Amino acid sequence: MMLTTTSKILFLTALVAQLVVSVVSSHGAAKGVTYDGKSLFINGKRMLLFSGSIHYPRCPPEMWPDIFKKAKQGGLNVIQTYVFWNIHEPIQGQLNFEGNYDLVKFIKMAGEHGLYVTLRVGPFIEAEWNYGGLPIWLKEIPQIIFRSDNQPFMQQMEKFTRMIIKKMMDEKLFASQGGPIILSQIENEYNSVQQAYKEHGTTYVHWAGNMAVGLNTGVPWIMCKQTDAPGAVINTCNGRNCGDTFGGPNSPDKPTLWTENWTAQYRAFGDPPSQRTAEDIAFSIARFFSKNGTLANYYMYYGGTNYGRTTASFITTQYYDEAPLDEYGLQREPKWGHLRNLHNALKLSQKALLWGSPSVQVLGDYMEARVYEGKGHACAAFLSNNNTLTAETVKFRGAKYYLPPRSISILSDCKTVVYNTRMIVSQHNERRYKDSDKANKLQWTMFKEKIPTPDNSPLKFVEPMEHFSTTKDETDYLWFTTSLKLEPSDFQPTVHPVLEVTSLGHVLHAFVNGEYVGSGHGNLARKNFDFKNPVSLKPGINHISILGATVGFPDSGSYLEHRVAGVRAITVLGLKTSPLELTRKGWSHKISIDGEKLNIFTEQGSQKVKWTKAEKKQALAWYKANFDAPEGKDPVAISMETMSKGMVWVNGKSIGRYWSSYLSPLGNPSQSIYHIPRAFLKPKENLIVVLEEMGGKVEGIKIQTVNRDTICSMVREDYPPTVKSGKRRSVSSTANNPKPTANLVCPENKIITHVEFASYGDPLGECGNLFAGNCTAPNSQKVVEQYCLGKTKCAVPLEKNIFDKDGKLCPHILKSLAVQAHCGHQT
Repeated sequence: MMLTTTSKILFLTALVAQLVVSVVSSHGAAKGVTYDGKSLFINGKRMLLFSGSIHYPRCPPEMWPDIFKKAKQGGLNVIQTYVFWNIHEPIQGQLNFEGNYDLVKFIKMAGEHGLYVTLRVGPFIEAEWNYGGLPIWLKEIPQIIFRSDNQPFMQQMEKFTRMIIKKMMDEKLFASQGGPIILSQIENEYNSVQQAYKEHGTTYVHWAGNMAVGLNTGVPWIMCKQTDAPGAVINTCNGRNCGDTFGGPNSPDKPTLWTENWTAQYRAFGDPPSQRTAEDIAFSIARFFSKNGTLANYYMYYGGTNYGRTTASFITTQYYDEAPLDEYGLQREPKWGHLRNLHNALKLSQKALLWGSPSVQVLGDYMEARVYEGKGHACAAFLSNNNTLTAETVKFRGAKYYLPPRSISILSDCKTVVYNTRMIVSQHNERRYKDSDKANKLQWTMFKEKIPTPDNSPLKFVEPMEHFSTTKDETDYLWFTTSLKLEPSDFQPTVHPVLEVTSLGHVLHAFVNGEYVGSGHGNLARKNFDFKNPVSLKPGINHISILGATVGFPDSGSYLEHRVAGVRAITVLGLKTSPLELTRKGWSHKISIDGEKLNIFTEQGSQKVKWTKAEKKQALAWYKANFDAPEGKDPVAISMETMSKGMVWVNGKSIGRYWSSYLSPLGNPSQSIYHIPRAFLKPKENLIVVLEEMGGKVEGIKIQTVNRDTICSMVREDYPPTVKSGKRRSVSSTANNPKPTANLVCPENKIITHVEFASYGDPLGECGNLFAGNCTAPNSQKVVEQYCLGKTKCAVPLEKNIFDKDGKLCPHILKSLAVQAHCGHQT
């Protein structure tokens, strides 16, 4: 039989894959990772794996240790990250692994914190990242088709993949070498585009999987959402409810793994706030582990910041701020604590889950028990109420258990409830921003961009040039300029001329004779738009200048190499010759804007232009000021609510795009406050430069500090106690003391300076807005203060004999305890 080159490659790599499978089947190896149909074996040992996505380019290295520490304290034992091709090879053949692109340092540091790593090599990653992580220079390779059985693409993809794997192996970072990497991923969610490439999609994805396995790293490879993952490659689930939506691995010899459990929803400019409750996430995780899951990853666990121009189209600068660790690295409660308690409860059940035999018992409509029992009296049960509206009391093995709506109770010994997904016993907190007294002495000066004409726009073409291919991702900005000569007889009395522009996206700002006339933009769902605005034209020569702007490159879908953007058609209406078509009149182009070319956002570059007194509401203007680092050690942010759209730099480092004028359907900006890492700051004289595209009130910019010093606890008498650890002895201690406690812990080693609210009875509200109900114990405040004031953490027992010794307080209701306290530094 005659074999094509591709077929030969597939045959050989498949043979290698089969040889690797035989190695993978041996679980007795001292080092490395193997698997069977139940779980991974890490260095020969089964374990439950709780993973969280943390991306190294989305936070500076100075933040990594604190992020890893909090992830470990939250019960994680694995960190997941993508590898970002376009930051490591921005120019073909020129590699960059410096600063917060230092992948090796990131992985080593995770290992030093006792964390394993899943390395999602891709090299296509999506990730709401510019061009899905692909470098823009790939577009320039002749006859290339991305992510297809296409030799030009496969050659570059394999070259990069091999380079990354060699780098990891040279540093001995795979578990087979004693390092922390236990899994690697090739490609990403390819099933969603595979059919678009027909047979070339099928051969490509099988080539990719077999090529990866053939690299012999000693750890398994995975493909997420890939039902036909080849050979030894494990197919995994992405989604919100993989316990119910995942059909399982495509072979009984592969374990059930979950690579992305979305902790919220990434946001695009124009989106309203997106939230996913701690209870919903906890339910999905408990459900997954109750149905043979042994690894689940939170996407994201820490979202971070899209610095510079790294976002995909229309994505906000903050990324997954609703994750358990927010954009500033602060613990978002109760999400962080509720999931930590879940991990502890599952660890208590680990022996039964990994070695027990599963069974299912129906307890009633929407009710079931999933039980794991094994040798040595190991037993764990998951009691589920799948009714979303009604609470139920079920009977299981002779005992009664109360189950709130859509909840799962975990019985780590098949008797004692150690956790319920709906009953939050961890603390809550509220994020607050405080204007800095020290930093807000801003004296702004301004530099205004000169609007180009055809005479100083060097790129000439008959019609407007395509934006992506012209700028090559070196800038957001491309000028389109032309001249229009009019006679007095061309005008109609009482009719105002109108400029109409059709654009394929993303944004444009129109200028006529150097004056700003308006802006237009598309959105995430529909990039293209029409701009139509009255303009002032005059007899003689009129200069029409349009500044097109992109907001990131696309990151998903098939045939990315063919995507386009920018101005496509230009017409003037309202003249006697109307419509006056200008599209093929001849256009001149200029890439970027002057201030960007001169790097005026740096100390050295800022000296190349003349700065004048700042004026507000100036389109296409740069603003500059200096400020001292804010007081204290809390994270730093900048409020841009009074500005429109542009970018901010601090000491020459871009903190990302802002777009405060793009309001969500709720009437608020999708993002108005932006993170300035303290690692970017000096003690004094920090340079801040703002590029404003449409006009804003620069005097409204505020430097702020960020805290979660308002902490709360809200527990009820029928809640399970907090699971303190993942060790078996916690079950017996829990059983002997079944009372819940109100637990409070101050962040960053602060202490509880005062108790703002306390009520034992039937309090109402939420953290930041608590108030007493119909009955409350008069001594509530005093009792809580005795337990908590002046301490970093405290636990207040929810016991009647402390708050209500006579038992006369609302005797016929379940009591709750709600506490709100403030944390600060000891004075």
